[in-house]
Amino acid sequence: MTMTSYRDNPEAVRALVQPDRVHRDLYISPELYELEQQHFFANTWNYVGHDSQIPNAGDYLTVEIAGRPLIAVRHTDGDVKVLMNRCAHKGSKLVSDCGNTGKFFRCPYHAWAYKTDGSLLAIPLKKGYDDTRLHECEAAKGLTAVQHVRLYRGFIFCKLSDVGPDFDAYFGDSLSSIDNMADRSPQGELEIAGGCLRYLHACNWKMFIENLNDTMHPMVAHESSAGTAKRMWADKPVDAPKPMAIEQFVPFMSDYKFFDDMGVRVFDNGHSFSGVHFSIHSKYSAIPEYDEAMKARYGEERAKAIIGLARHNTVYYPTLTIKGAIQAIRVVRPIAVDKTLIESWTFRLKGAPAQLLQRTCMYNRLINSPFSIVGHDDLRAYRGIQQGLQATGNEWISLHRNFEQSEIGQADLTTNGTSEVSMRNQYRAWSRYMTLTM
Repeated sequence: MTMTSYRDNPEAVRALVQPDRVHRDLYISPELYELEQQHFFANTWNYVGHDSQIPNAGDYLTVEIAGRPLIAVRHTDGDVKVLMNRCAHKGSKLVSDCGNTGKFFRCPYHAWAYKTDGSLLAIPLKKGYDDTRLHECEAAKGLTAVQHVRLYRGFIFCKLSDVGPDFDAYFGDSLSSIDNMADRSPQGELEIAGGCLRYLHACNWKMFIENLNDTMHPMVAHESSAGTAKRMWADKPVDAPKPMAIEQFVPFMSDYKFFDDMGVRVFDNGHSFSGVHFSIHSKYSAIPEYDEAMKARYGEERAKAIIGLARHNTVYYPTLTIKGAIQAIRVVRPIAVDKTLIESWTFRLKGAPAQLLQRTCMYNRLINSPFSIVGHDDLRAYRGIQQGLQATGNEWISLHRNFEQSEIGQADLTTNGTSEVSMRNQYRAWSRYMTLTM
């Protein structure tokens, strides 16, 4: 690691990202990680949760974004509010995990109470504040509300800083992947189904995000896991019905041409998806009951287009990744420069037969969970990178594959699937949002 100080030094930060490579400090510098919490994550739009997790007035969930503890709560008027999880009195967190708070939050330390929009409701022995300056201070205003909040097709996003683009400008046409995921429901709506599978990786958060559309690694890293499944099925007839697990495992061992032909599309601000033309999810067995329900809702042509759009991974930079064709998401929760928590959530398509949720849950267990044999291939790779970057003699990460100077500045670009363009695109966004407020 270099001895450069990056605090209040935006030029030094920008120098870490070159058109075709990035410096290893992005992964291993504790100082940069701290600055990311202060600047980068505050300046970008981050996923908070899904509104199906808080369907009723008073329902809430808690998360941490950019190092700040937050509450997302369903207010009495039905709106979703995002509040700082900090009592206005002495700073205690009000709630943990998730639940229903009723009509107000009550601080567990001194019992100050707040409405679910954050406004101050009650203070015990309030006369003790007569003739003081309390009414002039921030404490009298109640909980701090996050001003930039957007609910999109049930997905709750927020931005903590006032700088940077609004929601629509930040995500642009990349939102088509969320649209497709929601449209796969015969009712056009999703809901969280089941609990969350949490997976702790001993690596920097960027390694996970860049890996999602790295299509040069599956047939190498997953040879022992998916490769074993492929060999087990190798002597079966081509048209033999495949068990669901085989359907989900085997495509990871597709060849380089398959992944290159899939294509990748990148958008401004670091977003991307692989699987422009097809993906490893394209050949799952049809479910006639589901197909009929979709045709009844959308008509045959539209239903075919929705189901046929089988993108691989969509990255909503920096913290949300979705698999629309499998109705699952993974959320990045950075903990330290070398520690990242990944949350895996499954969704039910409202109005769809139970087989769809069964497929989703099996995929999440097989591929995205702490019990996954495929996921452990990635875990080993991330851990190896984090450790290997401590070696000296080469301080740079190569991202040269299929680099073209013309890609710089393009807000929407489609190219071959094995290009490293999605990673280069992420780091250009990282440099921009990291230094907006430095």
